Amino acid sequence: MNVHTTKGRIFGLDLARALAVIGMILVNYKLAMNAQAAGPDWLQTITGLFEGRASALFVILAGIGVALMTAKARASEGETLLQTTQRLLFRRAGFLFVTGMMLLLIGWSADILHYYAVFLVIAAMLIKTSNSHLLIGTIGTVIVSILQLMMLDYSYGWSENYHQYEILWTWSGFTRNLLFNGFHPIFPWLAFFLLGMWVGRIGWLTQLKTRVRLLQISASVAVITEMVSAWLVHRFTTTLSFEGAQSLFGTKPMPPNPIYFIAAASSALAMLVICIEVAERWRERMSVQALISTGQLSLTHYVAHVMIGLVPLQLTGQLENGSVVFSTIYALIFYVAAIVFSYYWKKRHSRGPLEQLMRRWE
Repeated sequence: MNVHTTKGRIFGLDLARALAVIGMILVNYKLAMNAQAAGPDWLQTITGLFEGRASALFVILAGIGVALMTAKARASEGETLLQTTQRLLFRRAGFLFVTGMMLLLIGWSADILHYYAVFLVIAAMLIKTSNSHLLIGTIGTVIVSILQLMMLDYSYGWSENYHQYEILWTWSGFTRNLLFNGFHPIFPWLAFFLLGMWVGRIGWLTQLKTRVRLLQISASVAVITEMVSAWLVHRFTTTLSFEGAQSLFGTKPMPPNPIYFIAAASSALAMLVICIEVAERWRERMSVQALISTGQLSLTHYVAHVMIGLVPLQLTGQLENGSVVFSTIYALIFYVAAIVFSYYWKKRHSRGPLEQLMRRWE
């Protein structure tokens, strides 16, 4: 059974993007409102499940998308198509970098777009790279990240609560944030992107049998990793303190230790397979169509959740609300509005507002 596609598009990827977007909005609103401590424990736990998972899924999807987009250039013997595809990726990277910098300038320090821009530049140079080299690059990126954590001070540049990166607007601070201790630094987040490129190339997503196998493996790895992490944190808490054990063995994204990478990557792949299956079986349902449309407008919604969702709160003094209940309800209201907007927008337009603008830029 092949996945349901139109003009080569795998709709399950769009559905996964929609879920990644809501996860990122929940996490980002919780972060922006400084609501990581206050509120019911059960709600803190639920929203905490998305931390570092939604954005990992988003980046893996980006890598898969680039792999599918560059397939013809990769198979071509000539240089013309390769160079055209590289220029397209460079221009798209330029658009995302400018957009991300604008978000940084208005105070959104958790931006992912300017990191994503760097991933695209690297991807443009790796179009002809073999699948095995992509895997080596994935592992190598994680190893570099481990070495950085061992040799450098991860907290340097951050405010006490990791809410603001205080030296971002210096050359050394920006570079350090980009490569090492930002919200989604190149090391190890490039590894998620390269893993996505590898998955997008090998064809595991197009056949039911391989998707089922991928789901079994990734879900098992995710569960085992979380169990091992919990045991290690409990085992070493008395020796290192809870914070020390959590930073070394936990599955939170900051700092991004290798256990976190394994847990986030495996859970993202499991969710990706589930989304492809859902889109394959129930794509004709209006609810699924609406979510697919939402995923296809993911760039628009990402920027809008800052510009439309957070700026008004900042202007009215509600941004430091500190309530996870408020941040979660606010995120869900925004997301429902995004779904409704996406569904009706896609009935008249082939691309979202910012997606159209990026195409014109290209």
